[in-house]
Amino acid sequence: QVQLQESGPGLVKPSQTLSLTCTVSGSSITTNFYYWSWIRQPPGKGLEWMGAITYSGSTSYSPSLKSRTSISRDTSKNQFTLQLRSVTPEDTAVYYCARDLRARTTTPTIRGKGTQVTVSS
Repeated sequence: QVQLQESGPGLVKPSQTLSLTCTVSGSSITTNFYYWSWIRQPPGKGLEWMGAITYSGSTSYSPSLKSRTSISRDTSKNQFTLQLRSVTPEDTAVYYCARDLRARTTTPTIRGKGTQVTVSS
């Protein structure tokens, strides 16, 4: 059974960097041909695809977030990580990590339960 679990601080101050980790069990993040993504949902808004890292380590990002976003991985821990720089209150959202064979989906086959991140001073 594949499970994804997000972890990280629930409160981040404006201008700081938001860092979240997704720990994967039941599947290797190097398994062909999966995309490992980050998706978020601000309060009262729809799901937004942020970016992904592939089984081979290649990354892709939403154009609107590309300048502030980095996704990396630690294959020894079977984890991948999101960093979002220079956050503002508009980055307040529930953040999900996900796995799918499609590159930029907001309806992945498998995703974590999500973690609430609030940006506030």
